[in-house]
Amino acid sequence: MDTRTPAAADPAVEIETVSQAFGGRVIYSDVSATIARGEVFVILGGSGCGKSTLMRQIIGLLPPATGRIRVLGRDMYADRGDVLTRIGVMFQAGALFGSMTLLENVMLPLQVYTDLPPEGCARVAQVKLGLVGLGDAGHAMPAEISGGMAKRAAIARALALDPPLLFLDEPSAGLDPVTSAGLDQLILDLRRDLGTTFVVVTHELASILAIADRCLMLDGAAKGVIAVGDPRRLREESVNPTVRAFFHREAPQGAGGSVP
Repeated sequence: MDTRTPAAADPAVEIETVSQAFGGRVIYSDVSATIARGEVFVILGGSGCGKSTLMRQIIGLLPPATGRIRVLGRDMYADRGDVLTRIGVMFQAGALFGSMTLLENVMLPLQVYTDLPPEGCARVAQVKLGLVGLGDAGHAMPAEISGGMAKRAAIARALALDPPLLFLDEPSAGLDPVTSAGLDQLILDLRRDLGTTFVVVTHELASILAIADRCLMLDGAAKGVIAVGDPRRLREESVNPTVRAFFHREAPQGAGGSVP
């Protein structure tokens, strides 16, 4: 299924007929999509469909078996070094360094990729923590904070270099509904205030409906894309039984009431 958006004259991400297989097992094939600048784009689907695999390909960690990926106008694998400093990534578990304070975690990309002096790195990092509501928590250690705070700190670190494009892998995983809703609102606030483009991998239905401008749905059985568009419209209008089951939280036909 071709999910490109012709109206996007200057897209943030272009995925062209991308495929991936492991040990001869095809995960997905012929995935194409265009992500517009400034939108919140969600990659969704059931467990094992390849959501995180596709994100790893987009951010340069896993070359696709076939196809091409362009990020911010550059070929991701030909110009990887140039692209990496212009994107930010929040991994699923946050991936904070446990031996560093939150402030030190956020300072790290600035220390590696800029010539700012230590005090300058600290000032910028403090601003980023403030953006995510952790302005008073810079001296805390990762082991001392909640899961929701850890996710926010990881987003602050991903924002350290002011990237126009941010990738979030399962940002709501393991969070209670109230904390998850607060994180959803943070994403929307950052998009509004900074103009950041977000690519979010998640299967959390409430978050998808709250934040996504568009979504792309992968399916393991189909080994590719089965739906793309506004998730609210897909929920109401799609006739694909897998898409309807996902958006209405229904057991698939013939599952005998088992959990999908």
